[in-house]
Amino acid sequence: MFIDEAVISIKVGNGGRGCVSFRREKYIPRGGPDGGDGGKGGDVVFIAKRGESTLSRFRYNRHFKAENGGSGSGSDCRGKDGKPVIITVPCGTVIKKLPEKEILFDLTEDNLEFRPGAGGIGGRGNAFFKSSTMQAPKFAQPGMPGPQMDILLELKLLADVGLVGLPNAGKSTLISRMTHARPKIADYPFTTLTPKIGVVEVDADSFVMADMPGLIQGAHEGKGLGTRFLKHIERTAVICQLIDAADADADIEKIKNDYDMIENELKSFNPELLEKKKFVLLTKIDALSDRSIITRLESLFNDARLQILPISAVSGENLKKLSYKLLASVQEAKSLPLNGADSES
Repeated sequence: MFIDEAVISIKVGNGGRGCVSFRREKYIPRGGPDGGDGGKGGDVVFIAKRGESTLSRFRYNRHFKAENGGSGSGSDCRGKDGKPVIITVPCGTVIKKLPEKEILFDLTEDNLEFRPGAGGIGGRGNAFFKSSTMQAPKFAQPGMPGPQMDILLELKLLADVGLVGLPNAGKSTLISRMTHARPKIADYPFTTLTPKIGVVEVDADSFVMADMPGLIQGAHEGKGLGTRFLKHIERTAVICQLIDAADADADIEKIKNDYDMIENELKSFNPELLEKKKFVLLTKIDALSDRSIITRLESLFNDARLQILPISAVSGENLKKLSYKLLASVQEAKSLPLNGADSES
């Protein structure tokens, strides 16, 4: 099951208590203080792992507590440091502190670590407080408490290209043809209920493509679980909006209205999404009885900021051309050198 949000409770380890002790040996009846310090409390450590793909492991395991530091003892023995608790999460996980949802850290790279709070410092034993004016201190410090907090884990997929559009626009078929991803495909809306990702290989290069569940009006307000899905395209470099060209035979104006609705949902969720590189893909052109409809659609989306491309995921028409164009746009957005992506041979 794909789970992209989880609420957990963490407790950093407390520092150990310092010890009150005096040296007592056979021929030293009045030895000085020798109470050792307490050990440091264990940390809570979040580590991003590329092999992780979901937050489902936190569905039933929500409480994480690091070990407390050990108490000091006589003979100046320091207490043992508490063991840390390691929490692995997928790359792309945002760590937020509840209830204010303050962003603490964004784990975007493999093996990146974050500690939301250091383990409590161990208390000083009475040997620490010995001085010329206080030769027999009979007190020690308690350990410092480690912080406790509720954490919201929010996973945002790390994809280069995001596919958006109405339900049944052909997104799942496209990603299945261009990558090794195998989403459920059927001829009815809302086949895709969770985001799917796959790697598109272009000669010696590659990029990651994500198939987002179909959007409906009001998605930015959570309708159709819209906010759960829209957040996954915030990290993408390129957005492809898929338009079902076969529907244009019935009502070409409806196509434009549907496009504007999707644009409005993106803008309402995060205006920065409209600043990303944008492709409009006219899908299912293999099902068109009249190819002149493609020209009408291209003029309908006549915008210098957009790249319009008619494609067919079923026949494969223009898919190779699309892969090169997407790779070039991804590399441009990331300021990477192009490695032959302009070639369409």
